[in-house]
Amino acid sequence: MASKSRRNCDICVTLMIALFAANIVLADDNIPIPGDKAQLNNWFNQVVKPLSQRKNTLDPALVAAEKAPTIIKVMQNGKGKFKTINQAIKSIPKGNTKRVIIYIGSGTYREKIKIEREKPFITLYGAPGSMPNLTYGGTALKYGTVDSATLIVESDYFVAVNMIISNSAPKPDGKTKGGQALALRVFGDKAAFYKVTLLGFQDTLCDDAHWHLYKDCLIQGTVDFVFGNGKSLFVNTELRVLGDHEMSVITAHGRDKKSDDTGYSFVLCDVTGTGTGTILGRAWMSKSRVVFAYSNIGNMVNDTAWSNNHHPEYDKDLYFGEYKNKGPGADPKGRYKYTKQLSPAEVKPFITLDYIKGANWLLPPPNPKV
Repeated sequence: MASKSRRNCDICVTLMIALFAANIVLADDNIPIPGDKAQLNNWFNQVVKPLSQRKNTLDPALVAAEKAPTIIKVMQNGKGKFKTINQAIKSIPKGNTKRVIIYIGSGTYREKIKIEREKPFITLYGAPGSMPNLTYGGTALKYGTVDSATLIVESDYFVAVNMIISNSAPKPDGKTKGGQALALRVFGDKAAFYKVTLLGFQDTLCDDAHWHLYKDCLIQGTVDFVFGNGKSLFVNTELRVLGDHEMSVITAHGRDKKSDDTGYSFVLCDVTGTGTGTILGRAWMSKSRVVFAYSNIGNMVNDTAWSNNHHPEYDKDLYFGEYKNKGPGADPKGRYKYTKQLSPAEVKPFITLDYIKGANWLLPPPNPKV
């Protein structure tokens, strides 16, 4: 009897320890992003700890993949293993289970790149201080909209650091069919982008599906230049509008089912650029969901700021939210009538790492030694 009681006690203790650990993770995951940008990196370091401190909370497949990363150097001067990014990606076998860091030297890489779903755990890392430019001139006319991207990421656990990804196709003139030209399309799950610049005009970033983080990035465009149906967190990211007298649109979110747990959350971001007719978002689909919090919104954003895209029947299901933004374009007066000025309780789910379940997969940016 005593032995049975002892076993029961041991089980209880084990469960209590597990629950306590789970609560710690949950607490970290739910610490809100601070409203003061000066505190952002402290917050990030607190909630996104290195692998050595989080092996028990991360996805097991990710922990296994990160044990011994392989580094492949791509250098246009011939001093790396490959001269092109596509050659490096081709060398990685399908079914890859280990982290592969492709270190990319400075220069302009005129390549159309696709990372297939069967090749997870790939990192593209640009040389710090001399970011490489991955560029191509694909258009919707030739490839279709989503396949026009310079870089297409279909695989899971992708990371990009220190680089420019651009589409060199000309700005659409509004008359020629198929002028949309993506810089980046992200379809894979659990992808992180650190210090990445995305340059294009219409449809620059197709944030297509699943969970993603963009931190310390820059995204430039004209119309719908962040679009798709992903569930993504944009932190300290500049949204640069190349506007004129025509209407410019930053986001076009594609949520069309109430069951879709998707949406874009922009926290501590800066809306900059030119023109006077910019809106923060329009309803690409009937249940679009976009939130701006603690962001600095420039005067190129007009008073209305949001649009149902000429679909009044969408109004009851759209979720366009704002919280404690600043700048000349942040005044809530004159807003589209279904805009939500959020309360602290309403905004909290959008300003924590739990929004993208980051405690399970997000790691600090790598620092490969080459």
